[in-house]
Amino acid sequence: MSSVAITKDTYLNWYEIMLLLRRFEEKAGQLYGQQKIRGFCHLYIGQEAVIAGTISATTKSDSMITAYRDHAHPLAKGMSPNAAMAELYGKATGCSKGKGGSMHFFDKENKFFGGHGIVGGQVPLGAGIAFAEQYLGTKNVNVCYMGDGAVRQGAVHETFNLAMLWKIPVVFVCENNGYAMGTSVARSSNITDIYKLGLGFDMPCQPVDGMDPVAVHTAMDEAVQRARNGDGPTFLEIRTYRYKGHSMSDPQKYRSKEEVEEYKAKDPIEIVKKHITEQGWKDEAWFDEMAAKVKAQVEEAVKFAEESPYPAAEELFNDVYTDANYPFVKD
Repeated sequence: MSSVAITKDTYLNWYEIMLLLRRFEEKAGQLYGQQKIRGFCHLYIGQEAVIAGTISATTKSDSMITAYRDHAHPLAKGMSPNAAMAELYGKATGCSKGKGGSMHFFDKENKFFGGHGIVGGQVPLGAGIAFAEQYLGTKNVNVCYMGDGAVRQGAVHETFNLAMLWKIPVVFVCENNGYAMGTSVARSSNITDIYKLGLGFDMPCQPVDGMDPVAVHTAMDEAVQRARNGDGPTFLEIRTYRYKGHSMSDPQKYRSKEEVEEYKAKDPIEIVKKHITEQGWKDEAWFDEMAAKVKAQVEEAVKFAEESPYPAAEELFNDVYTDANYPFVKD
């Protein structure tokens, strides 16, 4: 039983969130091709239902952490598209002051704690953030994302062990898009049902259809409530698909066009639009208005990034160290 009901407003919010993420990422890909965005760039196109279903099942007080395919998560949490685009441009007005780039978004105000370039490196951090919430006596939960390649990392298994031992309020999410860079799950593991890795720790675990925000919401809601109630972590293998390559430099020769088209037929944005239409909640004029609204947001973000300054040279030495004034230590 879902504790957070799925309503008409849920569907409308899902559509707007997913459309913004899709158009932002499409524009990022275009700008990368124009060399306006440099370095690495990993797009989230196709995986939007994962974050949409998570947002509807969590609260603003719950935190998130993920790997380097990290544009969508903070945008869905409330980050300004302006700050996101400026970071891609390496500008001082970016969410990481232009010093993080595509792989290292950060938004303290919206409780998004990265954007991490080390495969699996964010998993112990996510558990640590959740442990801090537990220590402080809050009911807040951390949602900790990883890719299907990260589950081979030893730090992930060490974290799973401690999270179960201490009943840490964290939801571990494997966004399984089928490929760790260009290597399929079947070529890298004897266990292709990744969720079963949770069984070795007696951790509640299950597979989830990541192309369906309803399925994601339902599974995430159950996991979040378990964590909030003090019953510890859950491991969700959310099976999704990226329509683009691993990064902008990926020629995608490891998969067929037929496979990509098969998943495009399950496009979560179109599925949600169809449901809204069939229920008679909105007409085509509303979808046109939403498309115009999102387009304007993305265009404004590009304008903001273009007009923003690069970081000053002395900024290189800032944010390297911090004062030993730790916020999680009790008096």
